[in-house]
Amino acid sequence: QRKLVESGGGSVQVGGSLRLSCSTPGYTEKYCMGWFRQAPGKGREGVAVIADDGSIDYALTVKDRFTITRDNAKNTLYLQMNYLRPEDTAMYYCTADYCLAANYVTMLSFDYWGQGTQVTVSS
Repeated sequence: QRKLVESGGGSVQVGGSLRLSCSTPGYTEKYCMGWFRQAPGKGREGVAVIADDGSIDYALTVKDRFTITRDNAKNTLYLQMNYLRPEDTAMYYCTADYCLAANYVTMLSFDYWGQGTQVTVSS
């Protein structure tokens, strides 16, 4: 099983920024990659996904605040998070699989994900 490893989480104040990284060794450029999150007591929520053709889909709750990018040469996926809000507090997971199109909802059915990194936003 290929291992995805997230990093970059932490605690910030409202309006702050964080950049999450995910090491994706063994996942070629043909894979779709994305991020989902889960807050305590809540279900998983898709955040952003990027397909192998570069197309991207964001959840409306993060659009215009978060940016997903991938560097296939470095086997790394990123999530730049700006203007963070308390409701962004959650465990963030990197995920990957083949997909036909970038869709942040269907991304939740991907087969591979990491251990997660905690993001806490305080007011």
